[in-house]
Amino acid sequence: MSAVDAEKKVEEEQAVKGGELLFCGTTCWDAIGRRKLSPEGNLVSPTRLRPLVGVDICFVAAGCASCHCVAVDVEGRCYTWGRNDKGQLGHGDKIQRDRPTVVSELSKYKIVRAASGRGHTVVVTQDGLSLAFGWNKHGQLGSGSVKNEFELSPVRCQVSEVKNVACGADFTVWLTSVEGASILTAGLPQYGQLGHGTDNEYNTKDSSVRLAYEAQPRPKAVASLSGETIVKVACGTNHTVAVDSKGYVYTWGFGGYGRLGHREQKDEWSPRRVDIFTKHNVVPPDAVLSAGSVNCACTAGGGQLYMWGKLKNTGDDWMYPKPLMDLSGWNLRCMDSGSMHHFVGADSSCISWGHALSGELGYGPLGQKSSAVPKKVDILEGMHVISVACGFAHSMVVVDRTNVADRLDQLDVYDGKPAGEGTEEPEEKAPAAKKTPKKGAVKVAAENSKKRKSKESSESEEDEEDSDGDDSGDDSEEEQANGKDQKSQRGRGRGQSSGRGRGRPPSAKKNTQAAQEKVKPGKRGRPKKT
Repeated sequence: MSAVDAEKKVEEEQAVKGGELLFCGTTCWDAIGRRKLSPEGNLVSPTRLRPLVGVDICFVAAGCASCHCVAVDVEGRCYTWGRNDKGQLGHGDKIQRDRPTVVSELSKYKIVRAASGRGHTVVVTQDGLSLAFGWNKHGQLGSGSVKNEFELSPVRCQVSEVKNVACGADFTVWLTSVEGASILTAGLPQYGQLGHGTDNEYNTKDSSVRLAYEAQPRPKAVASLSGETIVKVACGTNHTVAVDSKGYVYTWGFGGYGRLGHREQKDEWSPRRVDIFTKHNVVPPDAVLSAGSVNCACTAGGGQLYMWGKLKNTGDDWMYPKPLMDLSGWNLRCMDSGSMHHFVGADSSCISWGHALSGELGYGPLGQKSSAVPKKVDILEGMHVISVACGFAHSMVVVDRTNVADRLDQLDVYDGKPAGEGTEEPEEKAPAAKKTPKKGAVKVAAENSKKRKSKESSESEEDEEDSDGDDSGDDSEEEQANGKDQKSQRGRGRGQSSGRGRGRPPSAKKNTQAAQEKVKPGKRGRPKKT
């Protein structure tokens, strides 16, 4: 049990120490992953958050699929902020919060750990209880029921003696000190990420080919690991990686891009041992373990970091764990992975890399947006990193204030909007408005197309291209927001009305009187014969 004791010791050391929380990435919580983000909402350098200035934060959490953040201070208070469309902030409502806000219903507990999924949050108390709030469609809260799809306030999870927790997009994994049940899972079983040997797939009706996946709302111990003591766990979007007390690594769930490290892309419905980490290369008790949306990472013998899965948007995927030589010799203390980016706290430096669009790597306004290789965050050089967390297009770092308080004072402070301001998501009604004028226009275009002169047709094509180019940005955003393809609405016939109130542009090329006489506004094509 020495490995478990060492694990406890490491956890206690981390829990006692608190520091200043720094944030980088986007603050447009309602737009992440739905439509194009405006660069104005990006914090490209590590920035302090006004409500947490001077607060001793000891732990931060943000899942690779989550658009909200969780922070825990040394007093055991839990702060949440970000997107709240599923009640994942636990404040009893669905109002987005730009500022870190204490979850008041957790005030009677001392929170020590937390994790967040796509639309849910799970916390662990000092007494070994676990509470959860947010989206519960697949039973990912572990409350034993899916009767309520949304739990806007914390509810008890059906687990006890909890030591740690991790969340995938729509499932949750708990580590407990219960003999023979050290790891329990609940939630969506679609890719086998719960580790119970099945994906619980069924046909919605006897006559239907539509498939569904039976939710698992009651946390269930992973049977094939009942003889092992699991000491570490991390979750990607739809996969899980765990380490036992002997230092062996297991992965299961969705296998695309080689993220399970088994040299194949097959889904694994039960935990499967990764053969690289055996014999002389087992994972030490103080190892770092992390899972991104499509990759995994952990430190093995000598502190060497190994990674596998999809690491970049270009190039080959790593189908099995390979050492990341760029970080050889560094003493890695903490690491987390977001959708496609990574943050590491090592020695007295903070290192980040990966594909980023919103400044989540923290390189500053003059620095590069993305980096294919690990690179120091210069503004944090010389600071001791206590905890890191990477979410969808954002990152959080907790740094020790000792000896660097004056440097922290020079960093920007972000105020955020008060709760309730500008939080309603805009309803996309533009596509519906566009359809009506186009129907008539298409008919007119069809009648006129047979008689159109070549000169007029070429000009109208140019006009058409211009109008399409002007609006392509709006349409692409609407497509992302609604999940529908708006392109089919456009370009059905030359000379049709754009329906956007532009009409025919003043053309110096046309000098025939007939062309200038009876042209109806908003319609293109050949005018009626006089």
